[in-house]
Amino acid sequence: MRTTAGVLGVLSLVAALAGCGSAGTGGLESAGSTRPAVGPVRLWPDLPPATNPPIDYGESDIQRVPGIRVTGGDVRSADAVEVVRAEVRAHPDARTGGDGLYEETARAVGACVSEPASCPVMRPYYRDLTGDGRDELIVGIRMPEQQVAVRVYRAERGGLTRIMSTVDQVISVELAGRDLIMRVGSAGIPGYEYRTAWSWDEQQGSMLPTRDEIVRVGPSGGRTPAGRPPGPGPSAPGPSGSEPSGPEPSGTAGSSGVGPSPVPPPEGTP
Repeated sequence: MRTTAGVLGVLSLVAALAGCGSAGTGGLESAGSTRPAVGPVRLWPDLPPATNPPIDYGESDIQRVPGIRVTGGDVRSADAVEVVRAEVRAHPDARTGGDGLYEETARAVGACVSEPASCPVMRPYYRDLTGDGRDELIVGIRMPEQQVAVRVYRAERGGLTRIMSTVDQVISVELAGRDLIMRVGSAGIPGYEYRTAWSWDEQQGSMLPTRDEIVRVGPSGGRTPAGRPPGPGPSAPGPSGSEPSGPEPSGTAGSSGVGPSPVPPPEGTP
């Protein structure tokens, strides 16, 4: 009985498929030939390997903040303004690299206590970016030429360790999961912007730019991502300039106006 029922079921299925005729009768139709898969091809395979290993990308960003103590491993116990002031005191003349600030910005940071209204250190944000179950401190610093410095700090051994430092002409900064995503203007490429996702790298012990795109911004606000061309890195020099007069980059809960070390404005910029 079971064998007979199974045969009848198969025959019924065949009959049903046969009833799906093509060209109006409902039959199966070919979707056409499949394009052949093209695998990766290595160009110039005889090129010799690099003789000097590259310097670790996050090497200049990792630094212990001098004189700052953290209670119970909670970054909220540290004042964001005092954290930046401690770094400025330790490196008062730094204009490039992870500690780089414009001269007038460094002066304004030093005067944050006496002139809080002019303090360039923006509202701090907190998020677990390393996946260790504890929040990191995210700090934004207003810079000249509408640039914003972004620094991230991790509670470690009773103090703070800086695990990210970057400056750019920021459009917006967002937090998505454990990624810090920055949208910045593209100098010299009208109609485009850069979008970079910074993510924690356990081996480097720092936040690294793991995804980098150049995005076309159309009139309707649509965006088409493409590979980002080479540009100035996080340690590009930053000349002195005047503080921007425009509005402060917006920040919301889970998002802040924060931003590789000072990047100079294009030549000819007033």
